[in-house]
Amino acid sequence: QVQLVESGGGLVQAGGSLTLSCVASGSIFGITSMGWYRQAPGKQRELVAVLSNGNMSNYTNSAKGRFTISRDNAKNTVYLQMNTLKPEDTAVYYCNAKRVVVASIYMDYWGQGTQVTVSS
Repeated sequence: QVQLVESGGGLVQAGGSLTLSCVASGSIFGITSMGWYRQAPGKQRELVAVLSNGNMSNYTNSAKGRFTISRDNAKNTVYLQMNTLKPEDTAVYYCNAKRVVVASIYMDYWGQGTQVTVSS
């Protein structure tokens, strides 16, 4: 099992910045990527940014140029630096880890979520 604990959410005014952190523990061997998803009220959970072990990153279009995903392998931590925040960024942000179980079979692990609220 992999445990993910997020922190760093909060209330910020539009144009402000926040940095989310996610610490992984447990059976972290075999994790191939870590990322951030978000879910706004009444909407489906969506990918925000993902970072693979090969340091390849991918962002949703609305996050490109404003958000940066990074990781500190020594601390088993992934970060999401969010700049120029907009009210539409308001959501619960979830940390995700994908871990290979066997061959090409992966398992998803999720954190408990952290609320980000951007006021206009």
